[in-house]
Amino acid sequence: MPKDDPETAALKKELNDIIAKAKAEQEKVADAKLAEKCGDMADVPKIRLITKKTLKGHINKVNSVHYSGDSRHCVTGSLDGKLIIWDTWSGNKVQVIPLRSAWVMSVAFAPSGNFVACGGMDNMCTVYDVNNRDATGSAKMVRELAGYEGFLSSCRFLDDTHILTGSGDMKICVWDLEVGKREVEFDAHAGDVVTISLAPDMKTYVTGSVDKTCKLWDVRAEKEKQTFFGHEADVNSVCYHPSGQAFATASEDKTARLFDIRSDQQLGHYTPPGASGFTSCGLSVSGRYLLAGSDDNTVHSWDTLKVAHTGTLNGHENRVTSISLAPSGIALASCSWDQGVRVWG
Repeated sequence: MPKDDPETAALKKELNDIIAKAKAEQEKVADAKLAEKCGDMADVPKIRLITKKTLKGHINKVNSVHYSGDSRHCVTGSLDGKLIIWDTWSGNKVQVIPLRSAWVMSVAFAPSGNFVACGGMDNMCTVYDVNNRDATGSAKMVRELAGYEGFLSSCRFLDDTHILTGSGDMKICVWDLEVGKREVEFDAHAGDVVTISLAPDMKTYVTGSVDKTCKLWDVRAEKEKQTFFGHEADVNSVCYHPSGQAFATASEDKTARLFDIRSDQQLGHYTPPGASGFTSCGLSVSGRYLLAGSDDNTVHSWDTLKVAHTGTLNGHENRVTSISLAPSGIALASCSWDQGVRVWG
């Protein structure tokens, strides 16, 4: 790589000095460790989730899974060029939606259950109405949101008329689905935006990026409220804590972490028994369990308060790419490069 010119080198040094100063200020007020404060608490049970349903139907790697607000249905996206909506209670397919592009990276189910969305290497977010069918009998496509200069990495519905997207062009957008126009668009990170998690009140959200940072945003604003440092590699997944006061992360640096929004601090640092990176994460309804899908084909679990590993979910035969917890807390869905989707309970 060519050397930086003097001005660029000076700016990088200034930025690194600012980051170092911010970290030093944080450390001054970090007067206790979470694990120490919670050391006298009773241990939570070792996680004993078992596979309740194995959802078979995809014929290529499954890259993303997301639950509907009813905690019964979920949608998965695969490199076989299909979205499948599943009834996780029966294990049956509800709908199979053929895609124009097979390179799907992210899927989302509207909380209402009325719409699903997906996107990926086609640089587009496509929205389908699951209650209406087109001439072929598939869910009707209602919007193709184009104009990205990079892949569509993450999407989440705010409601039935608005969707939030992050992409490989480092941008975040809020779209009005009724007119198909961007309401908000801005440069968010210094690298690809990889993941988005909405707060329980839907007023704020957290993003993770290949620039190793996480940022907190207001849904309608274009300026970050807070920036969180700590990871040493891509942040592949973020998940809001049910309290709305914290969020968890999963990273290529082989760690999962818990950040507190109020104190602007990292509270927990979670490592697996092995040495594999993490692709996805989720928190239980109580917030006591942190789960993370891993490159080692398993889902790891920790006690968030005691910062202790509480078990692994074994069953997948390849990399676990995405996990999604049912909003009710009754189940966990995971998908993998082994072409399978599992429902744990």
